[in-house]
Amino acid sequence: MSLPDRAALGTMHGKAAAIAPPFASLGLSIVVPPDLDTDAFGTFSGEVPRTCSMLEAARAKARAAMAATGLPVGLASEGTYGPHPVIPFLAQGYEILLWLDSRTGREIVETLTDPDPCYDQIEAASIAEAERFLSRIGFPATALVVSPACDRTRPIAKGVRDMDQLRQLIDARCNDGPFVLQTDMRAHLNPRRMTMIGQLAQQMADRLARRCTTCSAPGWGFLRRGPALPCAWCGSETLVPGGEIRGCTACGAETPVARQDGRTEADPGSCPLCNP
Repeated sequence: MSLPDRAALGTMHGKAAAIAPPFASLGLSIVVPPDLDTDAFGTFSGEVPRTCSMLEAARAKARAAMAATGLPVGLASEGTYGPHPVIPFLAQGYEILLWLDSRTGREIVETLTDPDPCYDQIEAASIAEAERFLSRIGFPATALVVSPACDRTRPIAKGVRDMDQLRQLIDARCNDGPFVLQTDMRAHLNPRRMTMIGQLAQQMADRLARRCTTCSAPGWGFLRRGPALPCAWCGSETLVPGGEIRGCTACGAETPVARQDGRTEADPGSCPLCNP
């Protein structure tokens, strides 16, 4: 099984700039169909809610790109950003990249967590109140979404990268109450996110360069987390991951891989029984 020479990418936000270079090293060109409305599958700013999982949304984008180009293989990425699951006052991002081959129905998924995304927002009544926020997010390189505080799902403007435009928007609403400024998370308007997508594309390209030792299909790599480590005191399952399962989505071959630090037991502090 060989790689195709072209793959369709489901995007309307310039992701090919980050995704295409790693795949070029495999001799694979990325084709972006014109006028593909991927916002129909959900928007970060909330006007169109995403009604399915990240993987389902990526799958829909890839299939739409394949249908528009007539190519049998599609790519699509999807991201989600919000409070860190353990430290709520920090932000965290999570990105996936899907490779879908319609000839076999085969899928390969790579994931990436961003511990320091450019994702933030502020409620303010004037530009002066937002100055530190603008500096922190790297405005104007990182664009803004401007919304009324009373309804953040109905933006006044998106993709704002000009201070004069921002002032005009705020001045026009000075009598309508506070406004919300939030980072525009669309890839072409958020340099940090575009960098993460590029890293994810490199992961996928590296994976496609690895072939299964059983069937020779490209794409050997991570499938899922392995069983959690047992507690060093009581031997019950803890919250600590115990390695991973790598394999091939073409033939189903799998191999367990131990943790890189060599740990085979977890500290009792991570045990729900010993440390409830």
